Amino acid sequence: MSKPQILLTNDDGIRSPGLWAAAAELSKLGFVTVAAPREQSSGAGRSLPITSDGLIRRETVTVNGQDWLVHAVGGTPAQAVQHGLLEILDQKPNLVVSGINYGENVATGITISGTVGAAFEAASVGIPAIAISLETDKIHHLSYSTEVDFSVAAYFTGYFGRLILERGLPPGLELLKVDVPANATRDTPWEWTTLSKQRYYIPTRPERLSWDIPALVGYEMAVDWEKEPEHTDIYTLLKKRHVSVTPLTLDMTARISAEELANFSQPGKATK
Repeated sequence: MSKPQILLTNDDGIRSPGLWAAAAELSKLGFVTVAAPREQSSGAGRSLPITSDGLIRRETVTVNGQDWLVHAVGGTPAQAVQHGLLEILDQKPNLVVSGINYGENVATGITISGTVGAAFEAASVGIPAIAISLETDKIHHLSYSTEVDFSVAAYFTGYFGRLILERGLPPGLELLKVDVPANATRDTPWEWTTLSKQRYYIPTRPERLSWDIPALVGYEMAVDWEKEPEHTDIYTLLKKRHVSVTPLTLDMTARISAEELANFSQPGKATK
């Protein structure tokens, strides 16, 4: 096929308006195949649980008068990518896009994100990927709310999708994590950022009277601004109100010198 092949997924599920906003925009760049979790899968990270059923159901979804043949996968976002690459597509895609997510994916919590996890799964087999998220109020994080306007985030999805399809990614860069402010416009500046070292989504104690009562650990968002550098994804998104674009790689090796490691492991030498 002459048109670029794009695999699109998300972690909010096959019925998410954010997914369809991305599909409409990416269809201007190439042929879009949608393979997304059948159910809401936020917080799944890059997990591949053996409890997933792996069922793939073809469905037709109508968006803005256009019918889309889509694939609802019984599994996590990363598993949706796997099924997309191994069973649904008959050729390797030029790009994998995950999103558009309800809620920003920033700081050290990105390893929890199903949106980012799906992009990492694509990157692990050498396919350039984008994980894109839109800042939203917490009440919308697990919703399919139509009150959220994804049009600007869709524009930036297409912008960075086109950039990758035309130029590829530089060596050492395997995926882009894009976070769009809630009040962004198409003219909002974007900046290269680093990952904040803070934990943005803070776990909160379950509210229950007994351990016999089902309950989940909750979360709240918090930032210590005195400790936050100006070049991070958190600062750029929440303080500057600019689009944050973080270059990511699967290489999670700690950046520590051989000398420091030798000192650490030297017998009988205590570190202070």
